[in-house]
Amino acid sequence: MTSVLQATETFLDIAVWISLIAIGISLLLLLYRAIQGPTNPDRAVALDGIGVNLMGLAALISIMIVTTKFNDVILLIGILLFIGTLAIAKYIEKGALIDRDMD
Repeated sequence: MTSVLQATETFLDIAVWISLIAIGISLLLLLYRAIQGPTNPDRAVALDGIGVNLMGLAALISIMIVTTKFNDVILLIGILLFIGTLAIAKYIEKGALIDRDMD
């Protein structure tokens, strides 16, 4: 039984490290797209992707450390990401974040 648990732990360690490398490469590519993007919507999608990757990174670190303390961090990143995506979408659509009526 202990050999099965040890094999599972080894497999989990390998999978986490492969996932960390993949997220690192993805973050670099998304950072390039956020800086170099030809249009503002491309930059907005890249920033959204960076946020999702940060959520995944926090989850993988939580798995590596074997704790549930990062669950709140993951939820906070998700909430801020949603609010930021709405703000960027409104800015791209209307050109301003706050509508001021001069009536």
